[in-house]
Amino acid sequence: MSARAHPRFRAFGLLFLVAIPLAGALIAGMLMPWVVAPGLAARASADLLAPLPSELGSQSPAGNTVVLAADGSLITHFYRNNRTPVSADQIADVMKQAIVDIEDSRFYEHRGLDVEGTARALVRNVLAGAVVEGGSTITQQLVKQTLLQSAVTPEQRQAATEESVGRKLREARLALALEQQYSKAEILTRYLNIVYFGGGAYGIQAAAQRFFSVNAADLTLPQAAMLAGMVQTPANDDPLTNPEQAFERRNQVLERMHELGHISAQELAEFSPQPVAVVPSEPPPNGCVDAVIGGFFCDFLQRHLTQTLSISQDTLENGGLTIRTTLRPDLQLSGDRAVEAQLPLGHPLAAMFTAVEPGSGRVLAMSVNRRFGYDVTDPAQESVNLNVAASQGAGSTYKVFVAAAALERGIPPWNTITTSDPYVSRVYKEGPNPYVVQNVGNYPATLTMVEALIRSSNTYFVALEDQLGSVEGPVRMAQRMGLFSLDPVADQVIGENRGSFTLGAEATSPLALASAYSTLAANGTQCVPTPVTEILDRTGAPLTGADGAPLPLAPVCTPDAVPPPIATTLNQILVGDTALPIGTGTRAAIPGHQIAGKTGTSQNRFSVAFVGYTPRYAASVMVLNPKRNEDLGGYGGRLAAPIWHDAMLPIVTAEPPAPFPPPGLQLEPPQPPRPLVRAPPRRERPPAAPPPAEPPPAAPPSVDVAVLGDRPAIPGRSSARRPAPPASRRSLPGPAR
Repeated sequence: MSARAHPRFRAFGLLFLVAIPLAGALIAGMLMPWVVAPGLAARASADLLAPLPSELGSQSPAGNTVVLAADGSLITHFYRNNRTPVSADQIADVMKQAIVDIEDSRFYEHRGLDVEGTARALVRNVLAGAVVEGGSTITQQLVKQTLLQSAVTPEQRQAATEESVGRKLREARLALALEQQYSKAEILTRYLNIVYFGGGAYGIQAAAQRFFSVNAADLTLPQAAMLAGMVQTPANDDPLTNPEQAFERRNQVLERMHELGHISAQELAEFSPQPVAVVPSEPPPNGCVDAVIGGFFCDFLQRHLTQTLSISQDTLENGGLTIRTTLRPDLQLSGDRAVEAQLPLGHPLAAMFTAVEPGSGRVLAMSVNRRFGYDVTDPAQESVNLNVAASQGAGSTYKVFVAAAALERGIPPWNTITTSDPYVSRVYKEGPNPYVVQNVGNYPATLTMVEALIRSSNTYFVALEDQLGSVEGPVRMAQRMGLFSLDPVADQVIGENRGSFTLGAEATSPLALASAYSTLAANGTQCVPTPVTEILDRTGAPLTGADGAPLPLAPVCTPDAVPPPIATTLNQILVGDTALPIGTGTRAAIPGHQIAGKTGTSQNRFSVAFVGYTPRYAASVMVLNPKRNEDLGGYGGRLAAPIWHDAMLPIVTAEPPAPFPPPGLQLEPPQPPRPLVRAPPRRERPPAAPPPAEPPPAAPPSVDVAVLGDRPAIPGRSSARRPAPPASRRSLPGPAR
């Protein structure tokens, strides 16, 4: 017995058991108006004119949802059934002829039902011992496939597939109604766009691409015959898995086309002996696991679509949407290279690079030394979005929030504090005892806020928190700036008055960290991170929500979330973190460009961070072990800042420099005016020969940084009181960094 025996006997049984009763039922239905009362006949005719179910409305099935990057390149698709609808003129005529000849040769003669054709197909299939001709009309098949593919509940799927005379009669009624409303060309095009051809391909365009890597308009006769023969039993006649059976089935279609006079004897003789020739293409990427680029960005996008914008997963997969996103492929690829150069795929440590656009909140890149996926046996795959999840602290990056709160309180940038090391807080507690903090390394005891922020002094910033009297101001400032990962614990941190807040002990999302610093880059304007700029429905119109209004896709920004004078002042201070030797983020510096930044290292070096930004870009880097606590053996300046540098270097240097505006607050204390000293009276002397004329001395240049030896000093401080740190201190920042 051949490999096709079982499906053929099954097809024979179904046709014999269903088609004969159906034929009888249809004949009875046709005779009914002549037998029953005229009122009942009128009612039967009215049923045919009743509105069609919404699934059989005027729209053909939607295609795959496509997700595009900011430059229009492909990220991925979302689809349940791989389908690309095409119009009638985009389908080869030979394909239309082949499907009609083998499935419904009286298609252009009947009005939706074909009792004669059903009976003839039954006889042919019984004699052949296989399904060689369809038993239902193309219109009936269109009804069945539409109801099946649009079914959402198990009950709907059961109703669309049950083998019963009742289902057949319902399909017959709907087929008659469909023929009354649409032309044959429309019905055939819709059928070719919905029918399943195997290999995961729904519709003729997807099938042409899947099996032959061509468009439906370019199908040849043998290719069209092959595809037309597959719709009855796609799994059995798949040329990729069953080439011999596919060969046999293709030739049955060619013989039928010759029998009906649609191909010549010469064409039949030419193509029948030819072996099956396929040029397969892989199905288009589907979902974030298959994303061409930015798998973790895709995951963030999908959650934003379904949770924030309330687009159902069903609409996402079956709606044929066009989604234009904020992803910058050049920045994404640069970030990918940077994190993988530092830590290769599959390394136990994870490095996350996350970039946003200041002033709009557009998420530009999400890179991790992982692939987005669900295979728990593959260490290179990760299903948790590490760019968004909050798992470890971000260390001294939180000192910026304390500095911003202090400036808003009116404490000036030159605020000078002398601290001991260790420093015992006068305000904050750790259990019943005072909170104690110390620096790692040698720090000057006396610092201004400017110096302390650049050097990242732990003792200074706990003392500054003492001046504020509570952490509420810094915590609320962080929230205003967009550190959304703090929101779940903010009230608890305030209630417990945690002095450790300035040291960044709270679990921090890399995206939230980049978002918060982007508020400074935008001179105080905070914008909610967003991954999407446009969503179009299947017709190309903006997608609307349940209320009929277009979805809210415009940037959601809050001007003056940080007063602009404070933001611009902090920007100028933080440039020193990368530009001055005493800074902790010098490895992120890009010559010729102003880079503001801040390093951070959490307790026990379980995580390190660097946040760098320009007026155009804000990006965070965090490195940690996502599975367990691990001492990374280094600090933010050494482990995180170089990743930021390598990711941003090709992007920043490809554009003109973008300097920050001047500080809105004075960085140095105001200098009192010098007293006017009266010169003593000059004694009369005998006239003498005048000396040779010399030019007046040049005025001293206006400088922002005083220089002591080879090391710049911070304005407003006496450089004589601040000896240069040891070389080892400059090359290896302490853990607060």
